[in-house]
Amino acid sequence: MAVWSIGVAVYFVAVIFRTSLGVAGLEAADRFHVNASALSTFSLLQLLVYAGMQIPVGLMVDRLGTKRVLTLGVVLFTAGQLGFALAPSYGTALAARALLGCGDAMTFISVLRLGTRWFPARRGPLMAQLAGLVGMAGNLVSTLVLAPVLHGLGWVAAFAGSATAGLLVLVPLVLFLRDHPEGCEPAPAQPAAGGGGFVRRQIRDSWREPGTRLGLWVHFTTQFPAMVFLLLWGMPFLVEAQGLPRTTAAGLLTLLVASHMAFGLVYGQIIGRRQSARLPLALGTVGTTAALWAAVLVFPGERAPMWLLVMLCVVLGSCGPASMIGFDFARPANPAERQGTASGITNMGGFLASMTTLLTIGLLLDATGDDYRIAFSSVFVVELLGLAQILRLRGRTLAREREREREREAGPAPQRPVPAPTPVRTVPGRGAE
Repeated sequence: MAVWSIGVAVYFVAVIFRTSLGVAGLEAADRFHVNASALSTFSLLQLLVYAGMQIPVGLMVDRLGTKRVLTLGVVLFTAGQLGFALAPSYGTALAARALLGCGDAMTFISVLRLGTRWFPARRGPLMAQLAGLVGMAGNLVSTLVLAPVLHGLGWVAAFAGSATAGLLVLVPLVLFLRDHPEGCEPAPAQPAAGGGGFVRRQIRDSWREPGTRLGLWVHFTTQFPAMVFLLLWGMPFLVEAQGLPRTTAAGLLTLLVASHMAFGLVYGQIIGRRQSARLPLALGTVGTTAALWAAVLVFPGERAPMWLLVMLCVVLGSCGPASMIGFDFARPANPAERQGTASGITNMGGFLASMTTLLTIGLLLDATGDDYRIAFSSVFVVELLGLAQILRLRGRTLAREREREREREAGPAPQRPVPAPTPVRTVPGRGAE
């Protein structure tokens, strides 16, 4: 548990850095003199790098192990956070967010790998949800700690000060983290002849499994509404479109994070006990999220009532735990030597959806004169795309899982007995016959 906790602490800090812009969106626009679409480029580039790194990071975890990948990740995201604090221009700040996204991309897949190495398979869903819960606690720190420091001490003090957290987790990571328990070293994934065959084989074999593809689309469809809200557009929407004071808006973002943590515990327990609950929970989350967004956007008058905004934030809190269900489809579909690659493919989904929606909202806000109702309607288009893919893949995924279950119950195929060798008879004067 202690080793896993070190990995989760790294992920905790990565989420603080990832979401720090969510409480500083308006300040970033003033500091770098940019409009809505340029502001969204910060998060867009960060997520683009993050999503693009998922498969390479999965391959790295399978080949190099967790400790090396996590160490590199800490160095990169700490440098990115510090660079963002000191950036003198918009271009430099963009480069810093890209560096941060690269380091951040190396954390969660590594933590998932630690969970599969240090805990039994039946506890996999719960450990994944607990990792996500701790990550959301990092989001809570951004809202409750970083935001007041930013408003009280200023930009450089807030972001440069938070960068020291990267150094704090780097020390125990280097000194104490181990990839697997003593005596439980897995067989390493061996590259095929020619070197490049390993990469192609890992990606090809992972993608061939319908569980991996379904995991990607579950992650794609469920994660992005809350990610978009927390990462960038939640605070501007609540302050500018809904007319709330910053303190009230920050309270609603805090409520979303707290809701995420509560849903994470519930979802992890349910799925750990009943695998059949995976799809109902994922689809129920998508439907409820869409219904609440529609209610807020079409509510008569310019602003939605507080009770409805509270309900929206509570329901958005279920999006993160629902996205973890994607890994519960990919994990059993792939052997241990492909877990990193399969997790990387799955983890791309939500971040691709978030990246697309972040950019679309920014462009629509600029095109419509900051009409948030039109801009946030893009959420429904992305959800419909993901929902169609989930429904397309669910049948073949469940059929494949039942097939594997029958194979496990049947056990290994019986071996045909090897006939005894015919005795050799020696005849004097003639040799062996």
